Parts: sequence; structure tokens; C-alpha cells
Amino acid sequence: MENFNSVVNALADCVTIVEREGAKIVRIAHDKAYAEVALHGAHVLSFKPTDQEDVIWLSEKADFSPEKAIRGGIPVCWPWFGRVAAPAHGFARTSEWYVVEHRENEEGVIVCLGLDESDETRAVWPNSFEARLYVEVSEKLKVTLEVTNTDDKEWKFSGALHTYFNVADIRETVTTGMGAEYVDSLQDGKICQGGAELQLTDTVDRVYTQPEELISIRDPKNERTIEVRNSGDNSAVIWNPWAEGAQGMGDMADNGYETMLCVESTLHANSIEEGKVLQPEESYQLITEISVK
Repeated sequence: MENFNSVVNALADCVTIVEREGAKIVRIAHDKAYAEVALHGAHVLSFKPTDQEDVIWLSEKADFSPEKAIRGGIPVCWPWFGRVAAPAHGFARTSEWYVVEHRENEEGVIVCLGLDESDETRAVWPNSFEARLYVEVSEKLKVTLEVTNTDDKEWKFSGALHTYFNVADIRETVTTGMGAEYVDSLQDGKICQGGAELQLTDTVDRVYTQPEELISIRDPKNERTIEVRNSGDNSAVIWNPWAEGAQGMGDMADNGYETMLCVESTLHANSIEEGKVLQPEESYQLITEISVK
């Protein structure tokens, strides 16, 4: 991605805030890996271990406008996932976050971004909260969404770390560890049974309800396997829009679907009322950890 207009602020040896298309981006350049995180949406845009292709897929037509969600990367879907309320996937992915802290040593870098309640968030979700996204960059990428109820009443939520993975050829990519049972969004939520491996030939939009702790994505043309360990989730969403879907998106190239696969750490609920309950002063973490073999 490394196409910036200017350096805004050097925070440390390995951490710099730069600007691209008006968006402020935290650039992490460490001996172990390179990464980028936009303050808009606390959106991880890139994770590139040294001597590797980028593990994260970002659309070449991604729109960095303040009101838009960025296509690709790791969108933070919160305080809900899906179209159970407006805006779809919640407001976190289109909100401006801020840098809370950053640390670095010879093993890697940790950057923490924050989002708190505001008049804008209360207009769509009338609850008090504190959200933190911890991005740990080393030979692995660990992303932790931690939310805290700072209200005097309980509230409910769902969410996802909606990771777009970069693969060489979606038709040759094989996913395992997602479990057998899934809810098929393309069949009006029908509960289906699948095999131990998933190799795509068409559109897929599934909520896998019994994922294993480790999901593997075999990417043979890049000669690697991407390993995904999730926690705090109750399901794994797998999505690819295929040709027709990509052609209908203004922020994805017509052939963009050929090099991406979404495998998402998801706390899924069919409605806000069915979401996870968080009591006052309680916190909850949703985590995805990504490595390359």
C-alpha cells in the first residue's frame, strides 16, 4: 500500500502516523513485520511479515472517505454484526478512533486505539461504552477488540473482526477447521452440513456455528498456509462475493474476488435483543490471531 501524501507524526522508531487520501494511518515498520492501521474505523489495512506477501487483502478501489467503510483489511463490526440495525455492521467501522498508547521492543509493536461514546454514537445506540482495539504486530498479527460497559445498566451487543485474507487464487484456496454445520445466508438462513474442506467455485456467505480453535487457509500459489486462531467468538463467517457480487460493488475491482477470502472471528446474533449481555463495568474481548506457515 505504502502510498502516502505526508508524515503527520513520528510516534516512535517503528510507529509513524501518515496520511493517505485524507485518512490518518498508523504505519508500523518493524524488523519482524510491516503493518498499517487506519484511525478511521481502527481498520487494519496491511500485515506483511518480513519476506512474505501481504496476508491482508485491501481493495485497489478502497474508499477512504470519512462516511464510508473501507473495503478490505479487518473492519471492526460493532456493536452489532450484520444488518440487524442501521448502519449495517455497526458504527465502529466508520468512526474516527484515536491512539491510546503504543509500545515496541525487539519482538514487535503493540498499538492500542480507542473509541468512546459520543453524541454521534448515542444517536444510533443509546449506551455508554469504552472500546479498545489492540493491534500486536510481530511474526504474527494479533487483533483484540475489548469493549467495556461504562453505563449504569446492562446492554447487548454482537460483533466481528471481519478479516479479508489475501490469497493468490481463490479457486485453488482450501479452508479447513471451520466445522461442518453452517447457516447459509444465500438460502435464507437454512442450516446446512458441509465437508471438512471448503474450496470455492461460487459465491459463499456462511455462518459456521461450530468452528475449531484453529482455521487454516491453504494458499498453494503463494506457497503458504495462513493459520487463524479466534477466541471470544461463537461462530466463523466465511464470505466471498464471486464475480457477480464484485461487479456490483463500486469499491471492488470486477476481478477482486479472485484474490480474497473473508474468514471472520464473529460473535453472532440474529438481532440486538439476542446479543451478548454485558453488565455495568464488565468487559469482553473478541480476538483473532493470524500467522503464516
